[in-house]
Amino acid sequence: MVDLQHQIWQILQCVEDPEIPYLNVVEMGIVREVKVNNGIEVVITPTYSGCPAMKTIEEDIQEALAENGFHEAIVKTVLSPAWTTDWMTDDALSKLRMNGIAPPERGASDKGLLMGKIREIACPRCFSKETTMISQFGSTACKALYKCQECLEPFDHFKCI
Repeated sequence: MVDLQHQIWQILQCVEDPEIPYLNVVEMGIVREVKVNNGIEVVITPTYSGCPAMKTIEEDIQEALAENGFHEAIVKTVLSPAWTTDWMTDDALSKLRMNGIAPPERGASDKGLLMGKIREIACPRCFSKETTMISQFGSTACKALYKCQECLEPFDHFKCI
């Protein structure tokens, strides 16, 4: 059973996040649990409520499992506890930075922005902290758009939740 569970986790690491294709659903922390009792059940949690990619993620997980002989696998979505950026792996954060997206800070929350706190977001290209938020929304709802005052490049920041 442990070997089977490990095999399922390996398969899931090949399922890309449709909005950030260089990250997989395991690195993103979307896959919460793999159960292998009387069948296979994969438990997932959306990064944001109403995330438009969740249906695609569910279908991609089922397709990847079916391609590997697990045709009867069930994908179950749970909303509680709510997903947090702290569930993202260190590899995911590194890959975001390498691809020009400022990663979320560990243990942070965007609630601080609502209470008047200013967070310094480092540019993922030149690492300057002289950056300015241009918009609360970047290329997707889970990102904000920033501009670096040093290198003058715009970049997304993955919002902390």
